[in-house]
Amino acid sequence: MIVRSGLLLVTVLCGLISACGGGGGNTSAAAQLPITLPAHFPLPSIPADNPLTTEKIALGHRLFYDQRLSINAAGSCASCHEQRHAFTDGLARSVGPTGDVHLRNAMSLTNVVYNARQNWANPTLTDLRQQALAVMFNEDTIELGWSNNEEQILDRLRVDADYPGLFAAAYPDEQAPITVNNVARALATFAASLISANAPFDQVQSGQRESLSAAAQRGSDLFFSERLECFHCHGGFNFSQSVQHDGSVIETIEFKNNGLYNIVGPAPGLPLNRGNYPAGNHGLYEFTENPSDMGKFRAPTLRNIELTAPYMHDGSIATLREVIVEHYARGGRLIEDGPDAGDGAQSPYADPLMIGFQISDREVDDLLAFLHALTDWSFVCDPQLADPFGNIPMHQSCP
Repeated sequence: MIVRSGLLLVTVLCGLISACGGGGGNTSAAAQLPITLPAHFPLPSIPADNPLTTEKIALGHRLFYDQRLSINAAGSCASCHEQRHAFTDGLARSVGPTGDVHLRNAMSLTNVVYNARQNWANPTLTDLRQQALAVMFNEDTIELGWSNNEEQILDRLRVDADYPGLFAAAYPDEQAPITVNNVARALATFAASLISANAPFDQVQSGQRESLSAAAQRGSDLFFSERLECFHCHGGFNFSQSVQHDGSVIETIEFKNNGLYNIVGPAPGLPLNRGNYPAGNHGLYEFTENPSDMGKFRAPTLRNIELTAPYMHDGSIATLREVIVEHYARGGRLIEDGPDAGDGAQSPYADPLMIGFQISDREVDDLLAFLHALTDWSFVCDPQLADPFGNIPMHQSCP
């Protein structure tokens, strides 16, 4: 579920449907979560107005994969978030059911319940229900096409053989539970259940030291070294700094400019004299109009990163090896020709940690081995998360 919609859309939707839920979690409720967490994971922060239940997860699971949730019944949430790609789509930029091409790459939904903010650069989307609503109603670009079509889509669910019972079980206290808000709440609940915590890296945390190869262990040492600095943006249990969980005292919200572009301006659609990113992908700047926010995006989790190519917010880097060697090792990407030409290593807005580093071919291989050790095949191949309609195949490596 991806979106570029801003504060106005979310505010309007919350006013139309109900007060926006979110914020702090409920410890007593979180302790009863119908999901399994490892010892090294904190309890997620669950909005008090949308607790996780088995019935709501089951409803959200079906809705997530149902193509009738799009205006033309030609695509679903899962169209951009396939389990075999760790809930991304394998495209540089996602394509909606009406053919609209999104400006951004689909983010993985791996452990999305822990995100302090949803999306690449939207500081206003604080919880999964808001994110679901934004995707349902987004018009730039159209993702599911609910705007002015709510009743038409809801009627499809009302006449279905299964949905009336599923909604009644998920919302037993409501007489007419098939509503816009309850669709969004169910989608949010299913997304919150997408917990990935059994990669080889995690198995080492539980005492299975043999789970990491010698190369992956060397790569781990590199990843967590001050020489490479990777962990400063991709640290913690979820390999992402922008996290929120039950018991969090202060929200950790980070948006970073990683030197992906450094377009010289001014030019149409490019607001600054230098350091610009391509039009429509200015990052946090689109919300703040603060020059220092140009090109700032949220660093996504690296869990299952092996399966989520291509990379970056616009899918502009094809492989992890290119990410390491041609981007981070040189301290920013060099684009020599074309409208986006520029040296990201010279961007005035790049994060101070983007200083580059020396790395040998063997060390690159070791780092890749570690990143591959973040792949959780039990998550990617879990039949309980699979498409109940049978439209989206599982990964070829799944049994």
